[in-house]
Amino acid sequence: MKPLNNPFVEYGYKGPEYFCDREEETGQLVNALYNESNIALISPRRIGKSGLIKHVFNRMEASSKDVACIYIDILNTRNQRDFIDVMATSVVQKLDNNWQSAMRKVAEMFKGLRVTISMDEFTGLPTLSLDVEERKQDSTVERIFEYVRRSGKRCYIAFDEFQQVTEYPERGLEALLRSQIQFIDNAYFIFSGSQQHLMSEMFLSANRPFYMASQLMSLDVIKEDKYLDFANRHFAKQGRTMHADDFAYLYDMVDGQTWYVQTMLHQLYTMTDTELDKDAVSRAFDTILNKMSTALSSIYLALTDNQALLLRAIAKERVVKEPLSQTFMTRHRLPAVSSVRLALGALENKQLVYRQPDGYIVYDRFLGLWLRNKV
Repeated sequence: MKPLNNPFVEYGYKGPEYFCDREEETGQLVNALYNESNIALISPRRIGKSGLIKHVFNRMEASSKDVACIYIDILNTRNQRDFIDVMATSVVQKLDNNWQSAMRKVAEMFKGLRVTISMDEFTGLPTLSLDVEERKQDSTVERIFEYVRRSGKRCYIAFDEFQQVTEYPERGLEALLRSQIQFIDNAYFIFSGSQQHLMSEMFLSANRPFYMASQLMSLDVIKEDKYLDFANRHFAKQGRTMHADDFAYLYDMVDGQTWYVQTMLHQLYTMTDTELDKDAVSRAFDTILNKMSTALSSIYLALTDNQALLLRAIAKERVVKEPLSQTFMTRHRLPAVSSVRLALGALENKQLVYRQPDGYIVYDRFLGLWLRNKV
């Protein structure tokens, strides 16, 4: 692959050269999968779970031709039928390079179902849509696992944003998946999720099908010194270096969250005529926030008055230990505690605020910065 024009990747995985650190986490995942364990990977969004999974899969596939790594993102699925389409497409695309051969296998495996094939306008790859009656959905999921079983390959399968299955109107998919995963002998799994309370309940509650079915693993931010080394390795190609205190200023503004750090570094890399100092960091932030202002304004304006007041108050303080305390509410002229409690619940449900051990924060770091500086 040709070198990237900008080495600070904002979306997707472009190879190990453009992937920052995670050496310990990579080793832990590779070791668990190689030794036939399943993993539940839990952390907030935009901290780098998907990139880590793809980095691990890149290493696993490089180790053997008989290995197939299948990444399945179910964030945008709304029901079991959507899940079936996404899983079937991902499995068939990965396990069969020859699409004429694949279609023969699909016709045999999904006999009795109407299969529609279309081309994905972004990837150019064929996608499957299985017209499945509700009463046949469970058996169709079983057929997809049988397709994996018959591949003859050692398969590693990641379900990203796995907690989404709890939102489906159909009940029973968790138990069905658990029953299939328990008895398939050539596939091992990563269940990745960003909603900690839902994932914890799925894997730690004794009355749930996935109880004790996987090793639990959390993902923290990349250490500041590791990230600085990674950044300067790429900035060196431009003959530039970022000093530790200037990088610390950037890192602190976004709490070290991977995607936000990457986006900032990406913007700084385009600013070739400037020193990589705090002033450049501030100008990069302004550029990014101006680009995003329409989208951020839309999010803010869609809130009720009480939700907007509370979100802005949390953003102003960055971390709020007790948002229902009289001191906090008085300082920010918030309404009665009952109204603040309702607003807080709504903001959590919309994933606009997130409760971490030291208190509540605005989930989207750029939204928090925009609220502190622009509103």
